[in-house]
Amino acid sequence: MAVQWLLVCHGLATLLVVVSFLCGQWPIFQGTFIHRIHYFITFGAYDYFLRFVGVVFGSKGTNAILSVENFCCNRPNPILQVVYLAIIGATYYFIVQSTFGYIPGYYLSGIHRYTSLLAVGVGVVLFLLTSFSDPGTINAENFSKYLSAYPYDDIIYFEKECSTCRIPKPARSKHCSICDRCVARFDHHCGWMNNCIGERNTRFFMAFLLWHFLLCMYGTVAIGLVLAGQLKELRVINILTVYYGIENSFRSLAPHVVQWLLGSYNTQLLLMVFLAIVSLLLAGFFSYHANLCITNTTTNETFKWEDYIQWQRKLNEAKASTAALKAGISGLNSEGKPQESKWKLFFRRSRLEDVEPVIKNNTYNKGILHNLHEIIFPLSSRHSFSQGKSKAG
Repeated sequence: MAVQWLLVCHGLATLLVVVSFLCGQWPIFQGTFIHRIHYFITFGAYDYFLRFVGVVFGSKGTNAILSVENFCCNRPNPILQVVYLAIIGATYYFIVQSTFGYIPGYYLSGIHRYTSLLAVGVGVVLFLLTSFSDPGTINAENFSKYLSAYPYDDIIYFEKECSTCRIPKPARSKHCSICDRCVARFDHHCGWMNNCIGERNTRFFMAFLLWHFLLCMYGTVAIGLVLAGQLKELRVINILTVYYGIENSFRSLAPHVVQWLLGSYNTQLLLMVFLAIVSLLLAGFFSYHANLCITNTTTNETFKWEDYIQWQRKLNEAKASTAALKAGISGLNSEGKPQESKWKLFFRRSRLEDVEPVIKNNTYNKGILHNLHEIIFPLSSRHSFSQGKSKAG
């Protein structure tokens, strides 16, 4: 019984840590213990660790930790790639060891021994494609073509030169400080891939997210069917109702079935819960990037639009405040005019409420079908793009 409660507490603690890490910065959690856990995980723990190292080992220890941080966070390195391969390899190994003995079973045929390996193999191939494909590197030979492919919108992108590469900087591009290169239609630098996500490999990245979501769902459902098959083959429900006299209803049977599963198949349950949580995280991440794709926006551009809209809103508020101030001064200076009723003044709409709304005018959004076509068939991979080079030459 103690082991069962330990597994339940472990699952709840894992869920709390995952939710705090991913969602702790949301406004709804401000001031709550979830926000405090998020701060501790993302900033506090590392800050306390640095202080501890400084006290025990002095400045040399602190500098050593900072150099490791610089290598892990500010330079290309395969650490997270190795972690990904270790996670997917270890998970598949534990599934094989704990679950394949029950396949074929009551609900699953033996073919799932091979389809599972094929599914994992496809996931690794997509991982390698995303990791080692060119994200759309801009150089002196092709920058002119990217300038034609992505015109400036004069809202969040203006004509400028990359201060590092010393070449004109096309719209929607960004110089990645980690990879030290300009990337066309830059989305973000992915540590898991040790590569930038840009114009040429966004399709592989989206396929990677979608496939791994389906892979985790496949594993969750398959293990669930294995456990359901064991319930059926061992006639657990029949034993509980006939021999133990438990009422044949979900409310009465559920606690006893869960207790039996925790006692007999705790490894399979842990794997199923782990895969279910990861699938939910991947579903959210994929949905976010899918929305960016269908609106032809990048992660980098969302931050640019947020800054622009915030600046434009402040500008409009300043204009409205100035207009209200001028109106107030002119009202005080007016003489001989009849005074307005205090009730009218009280209910009059404030000029500050007449602030013009800021509209996001994304000129790169040309419709869902066109946007998806641009993701699946990048502009630089089309025949017209290569023709532009020869014409320019």
